[in-house]
Amino acid sequence: MINIVKNRLLEIRLGLGYKYAKDFAVFLGLKGSMYSLIENNKKNVNLDNAFEIAEKLNMNIEDIWYKE
Repeated sequence: MINIVKNRLLEIRLGLGYKYAKDFAVFLGLKGSMYSLIENNKKNVNLDNAFEIAEKLNMNIEDIWYKE
C-alpha cells in the first residue's frame, strides 16, 4: 500500500483570508507557480521546507500535511 502525503494549504489559505494563491505564496516566501503545485498536491516539499512553512503559519507540520 502506498501512502500519499497531502496538504491542507488551500483550506488554511482561505481561512487566513488569502483569496489569491499568489498573495499567500508571497507571505510564505515561495514563487507563485511553486506554491500552486504544492497546494494542488502535485509537488511535495522537503522536510526543511515543510518546517519553514509550518513555522510561518505558526502551526505544526501535522496540521498541514497528512497521509491519505
